[in-house]
Amino acid sequence: MPAATTEDAPTGAPAASDSAERPRTLKRQLGLPSLVAYGLTSMGVLSVVSVYGPGTQISDGHLPAAYVLAVVIMLFTAHSYGRMAVHVPITGGAYAYATRGFGQFTGFLTGWVMMLDYLFLPMVNFLLFGLYFNSLFTGVAPWAGTLVCLLIVAVLSVIGVGWIKRMNTVVVLASVLVILAFLVLAVLNAPGLSLEAVMRPLSVGEGGLGPIFAAAAIVAFAFLGFDGVSTLAEETKHPRRNIPRGIILSTLFAGLGYIAFTIAGSLIVPDWTTLENLDAAGTELMQQAGGDVLMVVFVIVNVTGIVLCGAAAQMSVSRVIFAMGRDGILPPALARLHPRFRTPFVASAVVSAVALVALFITLDQAVYMINFGALLAFAMVNLATIKVLFFDLRLRSGWGLVRHLAMPAVGFASIVWLWTSLAWFTYVLGAAWLAIGIVVYLVRRNQHGGPLALALDGVETEQMPLAGVRD
Repeated sequence: MPAATTEDAPTGAPAASDSAERPRTLKRQLGLPSLVAYGLTSMGVLSVVSVYGPGTQISDGHLPAAYVLAVVIMLFTAHSYGRMAVHVPITGGAYAYATRGFGQFTGFLTGWVMMLDYLFLPMVNFLLFGLYFNSLFTGVAPWAGTLVCLLIVAVLSVIGVGWIKRMNTVVVLASVLVILAFLVLAVLNAPGLSLEAVMRPLSVGEGGLGPIFAAAAIVAFAFLGFDGVSTLAEETKHPRRNIPRGIILSTLFAGLGYIAFTIAGSLIVPDWTTLENLDAAGTELMQQAGGDVLMVVFVIVNVTGIVLCGAAAQMSVSRVIFAMGRDGILPPALARLHPRFRTPFVASAVVSAVALVALFITLDQAVYMINFGALLAFAMVNLATIKVLFFDLRLRSGWGLVRHLAMPAVGFASIVWLWTSLAWFTYVLGAAWLAIGIVVYLVRRNQHGGPLALALDGVETEQMPLAGVRD
């Protein structure tokens, strides 16, 4: 149970200790538009550009069809996150949901592997920023750009969501405008515009479903980050209503944007084999559709989006660490909030220190680390939805059988299928990280003097009945 704040103390009461005086809850200030913008920024509205070339090659020119499949898969898991957010509207995301469903040990391990995802997700953005920085200023080493991005994100994560939500909105709008400009110009400049040209990349090619499924397994990772919305439950107004909507809408909007972009790409370059550089296919598409002006605008917006995407990822993991510190599973100092910004600044500082690893690893290695944690967390949220809502709370009437059993089961099966696409190295790293997590848990349990559990009714209990809930 979190300690009471000074506002809870009666007038004339003796001064509480420093630990009791520190605020233990976050400031509610986010509405639905801010959550959607946060989710889109976490995923990276323009992330479709980074995988356009490889995805098109693997799908043999049918990348839009792969994105249709990927967004369907991710919407099932997004639905599970949304349903759990209604009944467990506190910060912690998959950690909180798995703890509610399967107990403190499973919850801790889920939070632990979730940290693996979130700890390395900012690093991907830092590394990408360094690469873009080096391409613009060839005399500056990529690591220098990586360090600059890391420091910017460190400051933004302490300032908090109040400032970042405004920046997210601007970048999301700019990204949408870039995509819309690209769509219009691609249609206007398409060498052979027709209904058949639009529908061809959405259909099954000569290679059958195999290439489309293989590409979907890759592009599905473009959706990683939507779950970060669930970690903002304690900073959201009306979280039981807005968190589920924010998760679903951000996932859906991102998917529709990805599909539209890839269709436009197939129109402006019907034969993907003519692309000179598959790794930089997005930039080449922009230049062919709108010339150097659109390409330069795209690079500026994309680089800014990379910074904010890194900030969103770092904010998410710092709040998971904050929740685990507040519950005594990790050192309590990690639950300290900044006196002015009401943000978990100690947890954020720890994440920034860990992110220095980005100066010594490659982009591929960072991606390997992300995949294991993200997919395992997704799988556990689907299972927790079935356990908590269908079995524990018995929400089976009406659409309950579909919403709380069938859909999470499909989501779980889809995530398991995505696991088969991971490289063997991912499983080795994931297993090692889990082993470290078990040791950390046992040490903290021994220091704590008993079982460790998530303080499910420690925050906003009046908004969070955990039994007998009916939709």
